[in-house]
Amino acid sequence: MPPSQGSAHPFRLLGVYAALLAVIYALVFFTGDKSPTPKLGIDLQGGTRVTLTARTPDGSNPSQDSLKKAQEIIENRVNGLGVSGSEVVIDGSNIVITVPGDDSQQARALATTAKLYIRPVLAATPPQAGGSAPQAPPADGTAPQAPPADGQDPQAPATDAPAPATDAPVPADGEQTTPAPQSRVFPAQAPPTPTPSPGSPTFQEQQAKEIADAKALRQSTDQAVQQVAMASMDCTVPDPLAGNDDPALPLVTCSQDGTEVFLLGPSRIDGQEIADATSGLNTQQARHEVNLEFKGSGSDAWADLTGEYLNQRVAFVLDSEVVSAPVVQQGPQLGGRTSISGSFNVDSAAELANTLKYGSLPLSFQTSEAETVSATLGLSSLKAGLLAGAVGLIAVLMYCLLVYRLLGFLAGFSLVVAGFAVYGIIVLLGRWMSFTLDLAGIAGLIIGIGLTADSFVVFFERIKDEMREGRSFRSAVPRGWGRAQRTNLSGKTVSLIASVVLYLLAAGQVKGFAFTLGITTVLDVIVLYLVTAPLMMLAARSPFWAKPSVNGLGVVQQIARERGAGQVRPKEMSR
Repeated sequence: MPPSQGSAHPFRLLGVYAALLAVIYALVFFTGDKSPTPKLGIDLQGGTRVTLTARTPDGSNPSQDSLKKAQEIIENRVNGLGVSGSEVVIDGSNIVITVPGDDSQQARALATTAKLYIRPVLAATPPQAGGSAPQAPPADGTAPQAPPADGQDPQAPATDAPAPATDAPVPADGEQTTPAPQSRVFPAQAPPTPTPSPGSPTFQEQQAKEIADAKALRQSTDQAVQQVAMASMDCTVPDPLAGNDDPALPLVTCSQDGTEVFLLGPSRIDGQEIADATSGLNTQQARHEVNLEFKGSGSDAWADLTGEYLNQRVAFVLDSEVVSAPVVQQGPQLGGRTSISGSFNVDSAAELANTLKYGSLPLSFQTSEAETVSATLGLSSLKAGLLAGAVGLIAVLMYCLLVYRLLGFLAGFSLVVAGFAVYGIIVLLGRWMSFTLDLAGIAGLIIGIGLTADSFVVFFERIKDEMREGRSFRSAVPRGWGRAQRTNLSGKTVSLIASVVLYLLAAGQVKGFAFTLGITTVLDVIVLYLVTAPLMMLAARSPFWAKPSVNGLGVVQQIARERGAGQVRPKEMSR
C-alpha cells in the first residue's frame, strides 16, 4: 500500500504543528489578562452561590412548572454566556445559582426576569434627592398635590416632554390606596433583623402588599397621583415592582443608571415579539448596543410607534426599569430592526442580549442570599488529579519503552507536545468563553492520554504486521501508516461522537468531562498526522532507528526471515 500524501514531507508537517503551538502561546501571553493559568471550577477554587426567591403578584407559592421553566431559561442563559461549571437547581420555592469565582453580579444578572416592554415617554425629570414619602390622600378623597420643582408650575409636566394623555380612564373606586413608602422595599441582601421565613403566609402577604402598594402609586391613571409618584420616586433602592408591572397601565419608574425618573405610557410592544437579540459595537458612535429583530406583528407595531412619536422619546423598559430612552429621529421605521443604546460595555451588552434572546422568566425573583462557596475538594484534590495524570503518562511511556524500545521516546514526545497544546487551549477557552476546569474535566484529559497512546499502539502494530510479511523497517513504516490511519480515524470518530452526545444530554460537571474528552480526541488526530507520523517517517529513513536493538522489532524480523526460509527450502529440496 503506498504511503499517504504528505508523508514525504515530515519536516513541513512538523513545522505546521510548531507554528500552531507558537500561535496558541502567543495568544496566551500577549492577549487578555496574559495569565498562563486555566480557570478552575467550583470544586477546585470555590465560587459564588446566589439564592433567588420567587415572587408572584398575589403572594402565592409559585408552581413547580413555572420554577422548572425558569430553571431551564436560566440554564440557557448560562450556556449563552459561556459560563462553564455553573449549577442551577431548584430548592423548594427558590432557585439556587452557583457560578465559579467570586463575581456574584454575574449570577444576579442571570436571574433577570427579562420582561421587556417598549413604552412611550410622557414625562421625565431628574430624581429628587433621596426621594420622599408620598402623601396620604385627604379625607375628602381629593388627590394629593406633588411638591413643585424649582421654578416650575405645580400643574405643569416635569419636563418639556409631551404631556400625559388626558383621556386616560379614571381609576375604579378604591383603586387609590395609601402607597407604601419607597424605603420599605426588600433589600438586595437579607436584612439583619429577623424576618418571616419565605414559606410562611406572612411573608407572602408582605410580598403581595409591597407589589400592590407600588402599583397603586406608580401605575395610577390619575395625573396628580402620577406627579406624586414621580416626586417621591427613590432610584437608590431596589424596586418591588421589578418584573410585576402591568403593561396596560402607565408606569412611573427610574432609568437604569438612576439619573432620570420617567412617566411612561402603556406598553406598545411586548418583548415576546423579539425574534433575536445580539450585541455589537456601533463604530460610528463608538458605543456598544443591543440589536433587536422583531417578529412580524412586532415589526408592524414598531413602525406604527416610531411614526406616531417622531422626534419624541420611547423607552425600552426591562423589568420595570428603563434601560434606554432614545429620541425617534426617523419614522416610521420599517424592517423590524432596532437597537438599544445605553451605558453598556462589552459584557453588559452581551448579558442583556443573551437575556432577551432566551426569553423572559415566568416569575420575578429577589436575591435573598448571596454567599461565597469554598472549594468542596480543594487544592489537595487538584494535586491528586494531576498526580493521577502524571502516573498515567509515566505508565504509558514505560510500556512504550518496554515493548517498542526507543520508538517509545517518539510516542512520549508526541504526548508531551499534545499536552502543551491542550494546556494552552484550555487557558484560552477560560479567557474567551469562561470555560472552567474541574475534576471531571481533568478526568477527561487523563482518559484522552489513554486514547492517544492507543493510536501509537495501533500504528506500531501495523508496522509489525508489515515486517512479518518480510518488508524492511524503512518500507514498513509508510505502509503501516497507510493501514493504521483508517483504524485510528474510525476509533476517534466514535469517541468524538460519544463526547458530543454526552455533552448535549448530560448536565453539570459531566459536561466538563465530555468537553475535555472531545478536545483531546480532536487534538489526538492532529498530533497523529502532524507529529507522530512525520517523526516515524524520519526514523524510517535513519539507519540507526532501523537497528532491531533500537526499535525493538528484532523478533518480528526474525519471524519474517524464518517464514521466508521456510518458503524457499521446499524448492531447494526439489532440485
